[in-house]
Amino acid sequence: MPKDQAYECQNCKGQVMAEAGSPVPECCGRAMQNIPLDRCTLATTAEHSRFDKDDEPCDDGRAG
Repeated sequence: MPKDQAYECQNCKGQVMAEAGSPVPECCGRAMQNIPLDRCTLATTAEHSRFDKDDEPCDDGRAG
């Protein structure tokens, strides 16, 4: 399932979430910039569970 993508306006710094596959949103008359996800720094295996950390989306490096 494709994930939503975050975008930020380079002019006013406004941020929006857009559905995957939708056109790039515009703000201040220009296309917004893609906000990359933070890299994953913790393993998700049972031995390295993250119960004490927020489970926010991250880039696990599989996309290339």
